[in-house]
Amino acid sequence: MNTPISWIKAYVPDLDCTVQEYVDKMTLSGSHVENAVYLDKNLEKIVVGRIEKIEKHPDADKLVICQVNVGAEEVQIVTGASNVFKGALVPVVLDGGCVAGGHDGSPNPENGIKIKKGKLRGVPSYGMMCSIEELGSTRDMYPESPEDGIYIFDESRGVKPGDDAVAALGLRDAVVEFEITSNRVDCFSMIGMAREAAATFEKPFYAPEVKVVGNDERTKDYISVEVEDTELCPRYTARIVKNIKLAPSPEWMQRRLAAMGIRPINNIVDITNYVMEEYGQPMHAYDLDKIRGHKIVVKRANDGDVYTTLDGQERKLDKDVLMINDAEGPVGIAGIMGGENSMVTDDIQTMLFEAATFDGTNIRLSSKRIGLRTDASGKFEKGLDPENALEAINRACQLVEQLGAGEVVGGVVDVYPNPVEEVKIPFEPAKYNKLLGTDVSEEKMMEYFARLEIGYDKETNMLLIPSFRQDLRCSADIAEEVARFFGYDNIPTTLPHGEATAGKKSFSARVEDVVMNIAEQNGFCGGMCYSFEGPKVFDKLLLPDNDPLRQAIVIANPLGEDYSIMRTVELNGILTSLAGNYNHRNKNVRLYEIGNVYLPKALPLTELPEERKRLTLGMYGECDFFLLKGVLEEMFLKLGLEGKVDFEPSQEKPFLHPGRQALIYVGGTYAGFIGQVHPEVCENYDMKCEAYVAGIDLPVITEKATFDRKYEGVAKYPAVNRDLSLVMKKEVFVGSLEKVMKEKGGKLLESIQLFDVYEGSQIEEGYKSVAFSLVFRSPERSLEAAEINKIVDKILKELEKMGVELRA
Repeated sequence: MNTPISWIKAYVPDLDCTVQEYVDKMTLSGSHVENAVYLDKNLEKIVVGRIEKIEKHPDADKLVICQVNVGAEEVQIVTGASNVFKGALVPVVLDGGCVAGGHDGSPNPENGIKIKKGKLRGVPSYGMMCSIEELGSTRDMYPESPEDGIYIFDESRGVKPGDDAVAALGLRDAVVEFEITSNRVDCFSMIGMAREAAATFEKPFYAPEVKVVGNDERTKDYISVEVEDTELCPRYTARIVKNIKLAPSPEWMQRRLAAMGIRPINNIVDITNYVMEEYGQPMHAYDLDKIRGHKIVVKRANDGDVYTTLDGQERKLDKDVLMINDAEGPVGIAGIMGGENSMVTDDIQTMLFEAATFDGTNIRLSSKRIGLRTDASGKFEKGLDPENALEAINRACQLVEQLGAGEVVGGVVDVYPNPVEEVKIPFEPAKYNKLLGTDVSEEKMMEYFARLEIGYDKETNMLLIPSFRQDLRCSADIAEEVARFFGYDNIPTTLPHGEATAGKKSFSARVEDVVMNIAEQNGFCGGMCYSFEGPKVFDKLLLPDNDPLRQAIVIANPLGEDYSIMRTVELNGILTSLAGNYNHRNKNVRLYEIGNVYLPKALPLTELPEERKRLTLGMYGECDFFLLKGVLEEMFLKLGLEGKVDFEPSQEKPFLHPGRQALIYVGGTYAGFIGQVHPEVCENYDMKCEAYVAGIDLPVITEKATFDRKYEGVAKYPAVNRDLSLVMKKEVFVGSLEKVMKEKGGKLLESIQLFDVYEGSQIEEGYKSVAFSLVFRSPERSLEAAEINKIVDKILKELEKMGVELRA
């Protein structure tokens, strides 16, 4: 929001400070200043001069010699300007002065251009007469200035030789740019910023004195208004101005608009722009003769409608775009831009003024969909105060009569079915002080609120919030106002209040930490893979056509076919990364990822899908199935799952080698898989090597995990070791033997260690020999050989049922 300080002083006339003081105090009171531009930067020793005499230059056809009265003296200036004449009042920079730029309006040097006395073709010149560009401005902002020549003051302005020319042009000013947060819609106006300045500097604020003007006629006799969608248009006001007389707006209005960066056009257009900046209320003018049926209807467009806006572009509409219509069709897009068919031209006689309030969210979304954003939509999308519309349109009509731009018809059409209710917030000074860590008295708070135009009902102890402060809705907002004007820099440092709490990570986060630490300690590097995949992934992983994992969620606006569904299986990302490393000739690679898969409960979606967090491990190079299994076992041990995990051989996963895969169960619940990647899958991913992967369902692990540990002292009694060498068919898994040993070994069996597996000439073909070391110990006594033999016999008898015998 650009705010000229001179315009602010129109409402806060007692404001007396430097620009830097203004910037500093406004920033400290919560209005963050982005930049301050001095309009008189590099303009020094520039006065009004009157040309008293003009002579031709003796040695140059295009130069003339002027004798210029600058008040205290008369100086000689040589110029090549073609528009000078005797008696002209012009800006003159004296010897030693400075201007902002060159004749061509080129970018201003940082320090301006110094002007010194000299000679032009042998004739002394003691200064320079200035064009508007040399004063740092443009013809857009000063349309009365000549296209190529010296700026000449109009005699009606009352300037005289010796006056400050910079001040006469309204350039003794600064434009301060504020960064306004979207909740402070009141500050997107000059009046709003003036209120802030008055409150900050503790000066009186004087709002414009708006007088309702108009003749004896009635606006209702000229126009009728119907609002079909009052949610999108809470308020619509309209007034009529007839006998329009287009002319340039007065200099004071042009200067204020120019300082805001708005090019003056004519009195009517300038009035609408002026009121929009003054009140923050966009307005629109229609040619009443082009409003068919002299009726306005505010309603939604239809899907597929096409409408041509003022800029000549066709806009595709839908049912969520609010339109301004006459009796036969649309004449404008509400809150964004008028239509080409209702354009105001120079021959306008009767004008319809519109000031309305539209739903901010709808305007923002509509503006985005149709691809058109304007100054008006930028204000409407913040959510304007409906109470502001009538005041703004009356202000515009007052200016119309003040500037002689037309005759205002009496009355107003005001469609306002649901007036906003006054917001009341309990006055709780103790709560504000506790929240801020301050000790501000109630009287001081009331002083702050009075400056902000916040009322107070003593009987109910309620603060009465003005409608323009839409950001004040709860006690925290009020506390912020106290903090702003007490001074953020004055708030003391205090310790936080409250009960002591022990901060720590959640249980699931601690489980993930263990998982990541174990993976990284074993050489795995963490990765993050896309949740978006393509349907071709299922074919690369050899999933059958009827596999439930193929039932994936399709993305509505995908980046492409390869990113068109949400992944249901976690392997593709890791395999793609392994393949990339393999093809870059990295010999040994270990990767892991913790990420979600997305499993729909039904397709098409009727509710949110189930998101399951998975740990995926992948490796190739110096590794095998048992190395990866060892990493998982270490992980399970750290998570307190020792003795609860089973690896069961399987051929269920099509993407794994049918003879080198296993399913993982934790406490009897399926928790994942481990195995060698199927050779065909490796080929699909351009890997000519063996790769191993594991996938773990983390919610299952988290549910079963525990970090509870029971301390056990150093054993007091000796252990008894027994080694068992067993012979069995190759099909018998070692894991099933360990289960029997644990079950029959009872509490005295301390540990089991597999230390040998043998297949060879000394063993019958189709059989294998495995050797275990069993450790027995009692915490209460020394064990005797007889009781150990008895336990071992139980184990062997149970193993015999499985066809397992002691090796001879």
